[in-house]
Amino acid sequence: MFAKPSSVFLAFLAALAAVPTTQAGPLAYGVCQTGCNALVVACYASAGAVFGTVTAGVGTPAAIIACNVALGQCSAACALVALTPTL
Repeated sequence: MFAKPSSVFLAFLAALAAVPTTQAGPLAYGVCQTGCNALVVACYASAGAVFGTVTAGVGTPAAIIACNVALGQCSAACALVALTPTL
């Protein structure tokens, strides 16, 4: 029913199994941070502000503070992504 695996395929599998895991590091971290920043820009826009133009102070709207908190949580999750081993 099934074809017998070729020796080339078996050699490929053996080589793949011997490859150690590596850290995704900067690439995964950069992709994650880009996603976080895209979300915070959308969050600011829905609150009627432009990201990067508001300083957190006494008169800052609660929606903007919530966007900043969400950005902080997302960025913290990205730190875990940078440390997760990948193939």
